[in-house]
Amino acid sequence: MQLRDALDDYKRNTGHATRFPGERRTVTGRFSGGEGRLVHVDADGEIRDFGYPLTGRTGLVRSRVGLAVGDEVTWLDEVATEQRYVGDTTLIETVHETDRGTVIRHDATIGDAHLTRAAIDVGDDGHANVDPANLSLVVYARFAPDGRDDRVGQLRYDNAIEVYHDDEHDFLASDTGFSDLRGQLPATFPELLDDAPTDLPRDRDGDRYEEERLSGEVIVDAPFEEGVATVGTLLTDREETTREAARDRLAELFAESDDVDALAAAAGETTPSVPESVPSRESAVADLRVLSLLSAASGLRIAGPDFDPFYATSGGYGYTWFRDDAEISAFALDADDRLGLGLDDWHARSAEMYVATQRPDGSWPHRVWPRNGALAPGWANARIEDGPDVDYQADQTGSVIAYLAQARAASVGVEGLDETLVAALAGLDETLASDGRPVVCQNAWEDSAGRFAHTTATFLEAYSEFALHGEGLDAGALDAGALDPNADLDPALPDDLVGHARDQATRVYGALDDLWVPERGCYALRETPQGAIDDRLDSSTLALASAHRSFDALGSDGGDGNGGDGDDSDEGGAVDAERLDRLVSHVETVVDGLAHETDEIAGLIRYEGDGWRRAGQRSEKVWTVSTAWGANACAELAILLADRDDPRATGMAERARELLARVSPGGALCESTGYLPEQFFDDGTPDSATPLGWPHAIRLATVALLDDARFRPADRVAAAD
Repeated sequence: MQLRDALDDYKRNTGHATRFPGERRTVTGRFSGGEGRLVHVDADGEIRDFGYPLTGRTGLVRSRVGLAVGDEVTWLDEVATEQRYVGDTTLIETVHETDRGTVIRHDATIGDAHLTRAAIDVGDDGHANVDPANLSLVVYARFAPDGRDDRVGQLRYDNAIEVYHDDEHDFLASDTGFSDLRGQLPATFPELLDDAPTDLPRDRDGDRYEEERLSGEVIVDAPFEEGVATVGTLLTDREETTREAARDRLAELFAESDDVDALAAAAGETTPSVPESVPSRESAVADLRVLSLLSAASGLRIAGPDFDPFYATSGGYGYTWFRDDAEISAFALDADDRLGLGLDDWHARSAEMYVATQRPDGSWPHRVWPRNGALAPGWANARIEDGPDVDYQADQTGSVIAYLAQARAASVGVEGLDETLVAALAGLDETLASDGRPVVCQNAWEDSAGRFAHTTATFLEAYSEFALHGEGLDAGALDAGALDPNADLDPALPDDLVGHARDQATRVYGALDDLWVPERGCYALRETPQGAIDDRLDSSTLALASAHRSFDALGSDGGDGNGGDGDDSDEGGAVDAERLDRLVSHVETVVDGLAHETDEIAGLIRYEGDGWRRAGQRSEKVWTVSTAWGANACAELAILLADRDDPRATGMAERARELLARVSPGGALCESTGYLPEQFFDDGTPDSATPLGWPHAIRLATVALLDDARFRPADRVAAAD
């Protein structure tokens, strides 16, 4: 998105009840991609690139597609449309009903290329004797190579146009050539200053000859042949791809993808194949599609499409957070183990990048660019700077440790994984205070500081998973240079790392009592930096459920917070009876207390008093992450209870299903695309990053958890028999 576009959107949407002006929204439409380039096809047919964080290439920032008969153009974004995915693929079909005929479009992103195939059906009546031979597909496209909309030039060939600034060279081509083409300059200063937005493209201006060459904006006419016209774009780097090779690549794609079946086959290669036996298969297909779309070739993922690149109302979404990414990795690993999804390559790539991006002190930075793991803009990099750990999100390191330990147990073979785990353990120790809880730092929502229950949960899970799966790890890895000797870190770990991790987990388990609020029957959100207890309900504290399941797996010698000498559960788990009762009370209190329902939606808000992105709404907004987290926490707790033959397990599993239904296809919080937006207004309007990867991963994992034989619905039991 360029500043001109942000200003144009600001003019169009200032004062809107549920739209924040200056953004490029993706709450409608669908994405195609899965191998790096990420292309959005809006519900009206506009095509835009969102893949810069994944590939480093900006590509298309604006576009329109139209149908021309002579000099008359019908823009397809001004007519009725319907859109869907073709099968399980990322091929998008958009049907436009025009007075000239029905245009059936298919959009597929294949590697760094994107193809748009348009077929025209004039019907039996010929639509007022329209001759298909006189029709052409009109494409207005604005490229921003290297993120620039100035100092851009064009090169023109028989059937292609090359737009370039420096490194990035973008190509637009047609399978049937161009019957006409022209360029134009971006919005002028007077247009930018005008109160009214500017409609593009403009009519041809013969007085501005330079606009034909010195901009990223082009308008082309591609003739139909036998009722079909196909155009393609390709994003390249001048050092990697010659212009001849780029044009050859587009020609090959036109030849290889000359019908819808071929496009579907190509698009289908970018997402995992989901077995027919998988429960809630429609949901699983959508989840794996979204996670594929948001992934770079490295395996790291953006949180969501970056709808706010100028940080007008947020801090951006097109980056990798290690908390979100590692939890997505863990959810995918667990779901794969339970459902057989064939995601081995995903698990390995994730582990490789966590090894590659670990800092010398054993931690991970705030955010990185997913395409290469380089440090990205952020505000929680205290451990890189010289300040205290307040502006550091310690839960990120906890989440990565938990995943790497689980990956190790699943035989994900990655060089350096063991050394990384040992270094991370030392780094985690560094941010654990003497009382057994993490030091003052930033929270998961990145909007406050303190000593959080959620951060504590990630530490409990990290230490527990290390203790469960760390057999054979050697503290000598630190002596081998896994940590920077100049880092401000005491690497004096004991020889028995598994025992040490178990002891640390036991300390954290016991220290959680400091956050118990008996009057509310729940754990507090945090202890403030000033030492006060903030007892508001917060959906992130639902992470305590999975953390306790990990701790419970340590067995009765895990202890009760007093060195393992207490009276633990009669069933042999490390979680004692009193703690289990508290955990049940906590999950029920949070799920009930954060529930919010209107005539249009029902789900969980993020936390009590959340004021972010409310616009004119007085109450907190419902979040899909929070709702999915509620479902997952209930499912995790149901399994923990069922392992003890506790009769409360059945009711907890039912609560999990109720919450899961809200974010599942057909639910109020799931769009017809299968996407989960981050938030919803009370009137049912979706908002913010769409789709958001985190709730999709939680949804996938929760479906897998509830496929436990003890909780399967009758139809699944019958199928299994």
